[in-house]
Amino acid sequence: MPEREKIHNTLHKALEINLDNCKYGTIVEIGAGQEVARNFFRAGGAAGTVAKTMSAYDMQVSDDIYGAEESRRYVSRSRLIKMLDKEYTAVTELLTPTRPKNTTFFSYAATVTAKSYLQKNECHGWIGIRLQLYREAAPSDIILHVRMLDNDGGAQQEALGVLGVNLIHSAFHHFTKPKKIIEALGDDLEPGRIEIDMIHFSGPYFEEIENRLMNLHLVHSNLTHGIMFNPQGEVQIPSELLYKKNILVIRGSFTPLTKVHLDMTKCGKHHFSQIQSIDGDKTLVLAELTMASLTVGDQIDDADFLARVDMLNTQGYTVMISNYLRYFRLRAYFRRYTKLQIGIILGISNLELIFDEEYYEGLEGGILEAFAKLFPDNTKLYIYPSKNTDKNELVTVNNFQSSDELKYLYKHLLDNGYLIGLENADESLLDISFSQVLSDIKNGRGDWENHVPESISEMIINKKLLGFQG
Repeated sequence: MPEREKIHNTLHKALEINLDNCKYGTIVEIGAGQEVARNFFRAGGAAGTVAKTMSAYDMQVSDDIYGAEESRRYVSRSRLIKMLDKEYTAVTELLTPTRPKNTTFFSYAATVTAKSYLQKNECHGWIGIRLQLYREAAPSDIILHVRMLDNDGGAQQEALGVLGVNLIHSAFHHFTKPKKIIEALGDDLEPGRIEIDMIHFSGPYFEEIENRLMNLHLVHSNLTHGIMFNPQGEVQIPSELLYKKNILVIRGSFTPLTKVHLDMTKCGKHHFSQIQSIDGDKTLVLAELTMASLTVGDQIDDADFLARVDMLNTQGYTVMISNYLRYFRLRAYFRRYTKLQIGIILGISNLELIFDEEYYEGLEGGILEAFAKLFPDNTKLYIYPSKNTDKNELVTVNNFQSSDELKYLYKHLLDNGYLIGLENADESLLDISFSQVLSDIKNGRGDWENHVPESISEMIINKKLLGFQG
């Protein structure tokens, strides 16, 4: 989009807010200039909208205004909430008696760490708005965690200025359609400039919102590559969960989670723990689903998604949703946050996919480039066996047959410990077919109940999940 048109669109949104004399509030920005406020002033008519703008860069000044942070982390959700509390309370208590009765107040706040000359820290921030969605209403909140991806501080500030205008404008104009709020956040921002990896809605009009679905929509809208939920089902910041952790991940569709998946995880954890440098207290076990496994065409079945996350959570899994089809991209995502060990648990069928050269069509270096990016350091694939019913034998990493063209590449990876067979698998489970279990669920109660954990079968039956008919 041409620069003039981009500026015009951003300023047009700011001007639209400025010309609405019902909307009035404050803008406070810490860490990357005052680009949001600047856009409102550049648009013209800001006196009708902006009661106050402020920055408080010095920690002592910030603490004097908003209170001290016990963690000493100033780019945090806690700091953002204190900013919103302070600013919204101040503007409403002071101006409600004198402003027109139809005024809807707001406070926008941001605390970020942008690129600087002296530091090489992650460029990220917490951004939020507290606003009245109708006159005299209790306030509602929209809170974001963002990563700034531009290579210089000025560009990051400019991107934050656009994002802030988008948030304020969409919060007022699309509050009855929260997915549209999310989609509007990326307006006038080129791909690869801003990543939003968490969003949270609360307050009037947002009481019925399922925030897990809103975060899924971030991935669906290409505003982030991955979102995460802890075992309690709460949305988490990926960087906070993954930072300096050993990561063991099992990828699947989990429709449903079966005893095979649990055994794969158990076997993987056993082998992973044998690595000399592994610290169990610094190890995170993830279940990862791709967007491809959640979509039919371009549509997502919300109930199906929530059911799968709930089932994984009941078994203690941290859950990740990503849009990474290829494994080396998933590994690169983890490498943003940790240099420690990464283990990926796979079944033999996934190994067949990885050694299918057509899987890498469009990648300039093909399968060699993919493997070079998958195995550069501290990354291993843990391969769970399968049963060949025709020959009545186990298929393991030791007798897996790759194509003739790739057999020496396969042998190299196996001999050098990049591929590790899970030899302690429970062979009594290998007859379980994931597709057959799902098909049987749709026919009501039956033998499939023996192939999933008891708590999962009860959940499927009681909540009629995954097409259960009973």
